[in-house]
Amino acid sequence: MEYCLLPPARLIPTEEVMLDRVDALQAQILQAGTWTAPITVEKDALFVMDGHHRLTVARRLRLTTVPVVLLDYDSVRVESWHAGENITPAEIFEMARSGRKFPYKTTRHIFRQGLPTCDVPLELLTSPAPMDMAPVLFAGARS
Repeated sequence: MEYCLLPPARLIPTEEVMLDRVDALQAQILQAGTWTAPITVEKDALFVMDGHHRLTVARRLRLTTVPVVLLDYDSVRVESWHAGENITPAEIFEMARSGRKFPYKTTRHIFRQGLPTCDVPLELLTSPAPMDMAPVLFAGARS
């Protein structure tokens, strides 16, 4: 599975985040000096499936690009974190188009294949990106 680099401004969040979790993740990323987990995004609409906290960190740090895995619902199952609640891809598309957000931990995306890891120095993510999409990079899947 591959990931690419996209500007955080192009990605559409669909869930709220916990600010204390964002703070902790930001500190972890800054201490490591590297980005290690791509954000998973719906390939056509560019809304975030998993990685809302990472997207918030990227925007706070004013990164020009972030590692992203582009997926669709043929390879991803979605359910709710809340017992007895159902969530569908259509509802997520509708939320993304509306500009509103689901509450924290509403959607749970389950990926059929392992997702790639990455090891991208933060300096590369703050450099001006070329006008077209940054090159696709390969990374092995994690279990």
